[in-house]
Formats: sequence, structure tokens, C-alpha cells
Amino acid sequence: MGSSLPPKEANLFKVIVKSYETKQYKKGLKAADSILKKFPEHGETLSMKGLTLNCMDRKSEAYELVRRGLKNDLKSHVCWHVYGLLYRSDREYREAIKCYRNALRIDPDNIEILRDLSLLQAQMRDLSGFVETRQQLLSLKPNHRMNWIGFAVAHHLNSNSSKAIEVLEAYEGTLEDDYPPDNERYEHSEMLLYKISLFEECGMLDRALEEMQKKESKIVDKLSFKEQMASILFKLGRFDESESIYRSLLFMNPDNYKYFIAVQKCLGLYSDNGQYSANDVERLSALYNSLKEKYAWSSAVKRIPLDFLEGEKFQEAADSYVRPLLTKGVPSLFSDLSPLYEHPGKANILEQLFLKIEDSIRTSGCFPGSPQKEPPSTLLWTLFLISQHYDRRGQYEIALNKIDEAISHTPTVIDLYSVKGKISQHAGNFAAAAALADEARSMDLADRYLNSECVMQMLQADQVGLAEKTAVLFTKDGDQHNNLHDMQCMWYELASGESYFRQGDLGRALKNFLAVEKHYADMTEDQFDFHSYCLRKMTLRAYVSMLKFQDRLHAHEYFHKAAAGAIRCYMKLHESPTKSSTEENDEMSKLPPAQRKKLRQKQKKAEARAKREAEEKQEDETSSSNTSKSGKKQNARPVDLDPHGEKLVQIEDPLAEATKYLKLLQNNSSSSLETHILSFELNMRKQKILLAFQAVKQLIKLDENNPDSHRCLIKFFHKINSLPTPGTDSEKLIWNVLEAERPDIRKLHGKSLIEVSRSFLEKHNGNYSDVLYCYFPDHDLTLFCQYFFASFIDAPSSSC
Repeated sequence: MGSSLPPKEANLFKVIVKSYETKQYKKGLKAADSILKKFPEHGETLSMKGLTLNCMDRKSEAYELVRRGLKNDLKSHVCWHVYGLLYRSDREYREAIKCYRNALRIDPDNIEILRDLSLLQAQMRDLSGFVETRQQLLSLKPNHRMNWIGFAVAHHLNSNSSKAIEVLEAYEGTLEDDYPPDNERYEHSEMLLYKISLFEECGMLDRALEEMQKKESKIVDKLSFKEQMASILFKLGRFDESESIYRSLLFMNPDNYKYFIAVQKCLGLYSDNGQYSANDVERLSALYNSLKEKYAWSSAVKRIPLDFLEGEKFQEAADSYVRPLLTKGVPSLFSDLSPLYEHPGKANILEQLFLKIEDSIRTSGCFPGSPQKEPPSTLLWTLFLISQHYDRRGQYEIALNKIDEAISHTPTVIDLYSVKGKISQHAGNFAAAAALADEARSMDLADRYLNSECVMQMLQADQVGLAEKTAVLFTKDGDQHNNLHDMQCMWYELASGESYFRQGDLGRALKNFLAVEKHYADMTEDQFDFHSYCLRKMTLRAYVSMLKFQDRLHAHEYFHKAAAGAIRCYMKLHESPTKSSTEENDEMSKLPPAQRKKLRQKQKKAEARAKREAEEKQEDETSSSNTSKSGKKQNARPVDLDPHGEKLVQIEDPLAEATKYLKLLQNNSSSSLETHILSFELNMRKQKILLAFQAVKQLIKLDENNPDSHRCLIKFFHKINSLPTPGTDSEKLIWNVLEAERPDIRKLHGKSLIEVSRSFLEKHNGNYSDVLYCYFPDHDLTLFCQYFFASFIDAPSSSC
């Protein structure tokens, strides 16, 4: 570096590099300017000055200087490396990799460039390249632990776990017998546990067990050691030994559901579908009775039997479980019991039990069969539980009566108002739900959860302005939108987007949905720093787990909602586009020249004034927060020039934008009905008949009894039947494909679309049709079927 410079300037060049590494950018710029006074075209100095300016947010100057430096010295690995660093800072990873590779052609053994390249290859999942780069680093510096570990992890990520084990064993062969020293025990322990997990992943269970027994004294994390040992013993079929370890783990944490399930599996008493024989239920009851004696304080040991017990035994167990919790007043009791409502018959038993308890407490002040008097609050929490029970069963009027009685009993309990709000929401009264949530919030202004719950209810009631004012109470001073965005408050952005969509404000809706999409892009970028950190700190199991999580990041529920919302917005824009700039220019061209000139000047002044006001507002809001504790001025947040998403709706091809997000959903959420419903709706608008048919086939495959699946099927073939006779070769080919595929759809066998809809309604009478039957008091099935068929043809992508 700087080798072509005289000694004085070469020393100054080293100052530039050191200043960049220590973030003393002004000092680095001063040194660079000193060199450039004598050597104005020195390529490496120009590049380093550009890199320094990039760190000072002067990007355009930075790129100009780096490109100029590279042009002056194409054979300098420093210039290529700096150019790669510049691209990396702008997340242009593929371009950065190209620059690093050019630098390595000039200096193939440069460890710093190789290390930077390996990080980018891990980020971009270029796993074969990652293995090659890590192997080169190891061959250049074999005495460095991180190079051995990095090479092993690279093979593991590249689906070659056996090779990763060989690398780790070769590394262990370089260590002395008394390794590790006290200050490296944790790192070495993590490496051993990672190696054992590789054995387990390869199916080499005997070797994994042998390794654990041999290296037990060197493993620091005893909890992970026990859990992994129990798992390996179970896979080897040594159930008694595995059970013994899981029981010792239960002694450490008797509320861990996983340990209880593991003990059941060791005893052969676990069923994935929750169905058990009478003999298994008897054995499970005996198991949990013995565990209850040992861990009387454990909540899990009392709750788990409710999942497998039936009939009277279930009622007795549920009774003994809920009584102390009602006495204590546990608001989360219903949330704990709610999974039981999925079991046939248990909801009825619970209803009888709750009503029996309520009646007994009203009449005698005691639980049924108990002489002990209960405090007055027990009736309150019983009514609270019963109201949630009726809410879950859809009997909203009874639920509201019960919760009103509880409120009249003790008007100061906040949870009562929250639950009443949720009941109102489920009943469809969103305005009342928002008002009740706000009343609950006002009773404890320091509770962030109540504030968030209130904001959510307000957004569902389309009270966006009020929701914003409420949300800002728990954000930093300044612009609440930016603070909520910085905190990645995705539930707020999703609910806001949905509310704006319902109100027809597609710009603001898109703004919120795309903000969520940006959060996921940021999460993907956030993994970059961990590629070197985790190898250095030896948190290898967590690192691999994090990478696997990142690979399925876009399958997360929030991303799915945001992408689906954006697709719906773009489809709505396609149906009713806003005025484009071209149309506005056309309208302006019709005006007289003087009037046109005056209007353009007015628009420019308005834009400049809006930008200036936004900048002034930004300065005012951040003036107090821009200064750190050390007194240094921090970078201000860039001004959002499109706060209402007006530019987002000014796009030429909304369906092309929607297709980008649809592809992400198809790649990451292919098991979701909504993905294929959106695919059907989008491809029908694009006149992509075969892609729409593919979506219909996927819907039928996933759930043919779903009303949306049926609607898409009927709508598709109604559209096909209304098309003119195919004329071109491509149209004939599409028609032939559809004719060949149609017999495979058993719903359509020899039936008209009206008959298919009639049979669907008859099959699901009492489930989906109850809502629509209210339009037909005489239950005229023919009239209803015609209405239902028409609704299928014209309905949007919402469920029937």
C-alpha cells in the first residue's frame, strides 16, 4: 500500500489507513490532501480519500474519487478492494464480490481481502465459493483457530457435515492435552457441542455418544449437554437411560413442557394427533399423578393431563385445576384453557363446569362440595372466565351480559374492559371495541400493553388519526411515524395499512406495507456482522440456527401479510389507476402558454415549500436528539419526501409490481391458501390463463372445501366458458391443456357450474351458507344457489 510513494508520503498513506480504521476521518482527509498536493493522480490515495468521504455521507464524491483512483491504477489491489468496500457499504454485494475477485487476481494471498470475500459469500449463500475461500485462508494461516472453525462451518453449510467433522478433528489434533486454558473453556466447550451436533446430524449416534462421554469434563454448558445426551440416547433406542436424564432435567425445571413430552415419548405414551387408547390414558394418568406428588408446585404437571383425559376424569381434573386459579384471580386462565376447545366435547364439559361453579358461588359462596368460603373476587373471576368462554363459542350476547355483570361487581379491574372490548370486536362492533380499549388504557396510563391494545382496536375501527396520537404516548419525542418505523413496530404498520386500504387511501396503505417489507430486508442485512462475530466467539450452534432462520425469514406471518396487502393495493390500482404524470402533462398542454407557465411555476414553488417545511420540521424535532452524550453531533434522519405514499401510486404497471411480491409468497408461503388466491386474482387480471388455472389446482389440492377455493374454481371456468372460440395457435394450445386437465377435477364431472355450486351449498349447509341464508327467509335453495353462484363470479378475493 502506497509503495509507489516516497517515504514521507508513504507514511502519510499509512496515517490515512489508520485514521479510517479508528474512524478519525478528518485526520485521514488531511493526510490524503497532503499527498494529493504532490501526487494528484495517485490512485490508491484517491481511493482511500473516497472511502473516507463515504463514511462521512458524501457518497457521490466518494464514488467519483474511487473510480478515478481505479482508472489511474487498475493493477492496484488496494483500489479494487476499496471499490468493493464502497459497494458493500451500499449493500451491492454482488458487485463487491466482483471487485474483491479482481483484487485477488492481483494479490491472491491477501488475507484481509479473502476474509472480506468470505463474509460476502456467506451473506449471499455462495456456499461452494465460501468453502474455497475458507480453505485458502486456512492454508495461508493454519495457526489461527478461527480459520479452522470457519472452514468446518463452511462445509457444514454446504451440506457436507462429515467433512466438517474431519476438519474439527484435525483442528483438535493440533491442540495440547491440557487445552483449553481457563479463559477459553467456554469457546472450546461450544466447539465440542457443535461437533457432537454434527455427529447427530450425520446419523453417527454411537460416535456422538462416545464423544460426549469422553469430553464431558471439558463441556461447560451442562444443561445443553444433558439435553443432547438424552436426545441421542432416545434415538439409539436406550429409552430407560434417556428417561432418567429427562427426569433429572424435570427436577431442574418442572414447568418445561418439552421435558414432560420427552418422558412420555421414552415410555411410549405420546401421540402426535393427541389420540390415546384407554390403556394409554390410564398409564398417563398414573404417570402424572406420581409426578404431581413430586412436583406439587408445578403448573405444567396439572395442565398437561387435561389434554388426554376424557369425560368425568377430564371434568374432575379441570375442576381441580381452575379452582385455585379462580381464587387467586389469574386473568390468563382462559388463554391457558383455550387449546382444549379444539378437542371434541371438551368445550361442553367446561361450560357445564363453569356454570356449576358460578351457581355454587352465588348461592353458598363456596366451590361445589367445599365448605370453605371464597373471597368475593372469586365470583368476579368466574364471570370473567365464563364471558371469555361464550365469546370463544360465538355467543356474544351472553358473553357481554356476563362481562357487564363482572364490571358492575368490581368496576376498577382493567382486564374486564379489555375483554369486553375484544368481545365487541368479535361481534363486529369495532367502534365500541375501540372505546372500551381506550377506557381500559386510561385506567393505567403507564401500561404499554394496554396502550398498544387500544391502538390496535382504533386501527381496526379505522380511527387512524386517534390511533397515531395514542401510539405517540409511548414513543420518543418527535415524529411518531419515524419512531415507530425505527422500532420496527410491524403490527402497527400492518394494521395501519389495512385500515388505509379499507378507506381507499392506497398511497398510505402501500407506504405501510412496504415499510414492513423494508424491515425484513434490514433483518437480512443485520446478519452480516454475525458472520465474523460468531466464528470469533465460537457460538457455532446459534450461528447455524440463525442462518437457517434467515433462509426462511420471508415465510414469517408479518411478511406474508405485508406482501399480500401490497398485492391487493397494486391490483386495486390496476382497476382504478390514479392520474399519471403523462396524463397531467397532457391536460396541461391543453392550457394557453401563459397559463401553463404560471401553473408550472406555482407547482415548483409548492414542491420547494413542502420540502423546506419538511426539512425545518426535521431539524426542529431532531435538534435535541442529534447530540450524543459526548457532545458530538449525530447524523440526522433523512427527510421523507413522500410521507403519504403519493409517489408510490404513480406507477405505470401495478401488476408487474404485484408479481414481484407474489413470487416471494410463492417461494416462501406455498402452503397458504391466500398465496394461491392472490395468484389466481392477479393472473386473471393479467390474462395468464394457465397460471390462473395452476393456482386453482393448488387451492383444490390444499383445501377443496374452502369457499374461496370453490369460488376461484367456478369463477375460472365461468370465464373460460365465456371466451370466444380460440383462433391463434397459442390460444388453441391453452384450450387443449384445459380440456385435458378438466377431467382431473372431480367436482366438475358431468355437471354444470350451477349444479356444482348447488352441491357445494348442500354439502356445507349450516357452515358457510348460514350467513347468506339470512337474505332468503323462505330458504329457497334455488334462488339462494343462483345468488351464491353470482356472488362467486363477482366477488373479490375475500372469503364468502
